[in-house]
Amino acid sequence: MQRNITIAEKTKLFAIRIIKACDFLDEKAGVCKTLSKQLLRSGTSIGANVREAQSVQSDKDFLHKLEIALKEERETEYWLEILIESELVDKNLFEPLLQENKEIGKILVTSTRKIKEKINSKISN
Repeated sequence: MQRNITIAEKTKLFAIRIIKACDFLDEKAGVCKTLSKQLLRSGTSIGANVREAQSVQSDKDFLHKLEIALKEERETEYWLEILIESELVDKNLFEPLLQENKEIGKILVTSTRKIKEKINSKISN
């Protein structure tokens, strides 16, 4: 029986896969190294912001950290799409990373929506 994985665990595992993908990209010549640095920054930042959100002092601070993570997820999606669509990488190798990134994005959108509802309900009460 598989246990549920937390968003913190999911984003950490994703960051590790991003690091490995960037290590692979760094071995290639030319523009791949530049794109690798961009992907590395945004792809590992998602989990860092989710982890930071675990130590916040308010719902608004929690929302802020998750929104930053969501921005980083969207940037990561962009870099992965650029790499795939420019045919700099094998689509079969990078498409699973893109799909995983999109799953993380959906979780973050749902989480931010829920925390906004919580904040708004506190304001109206």
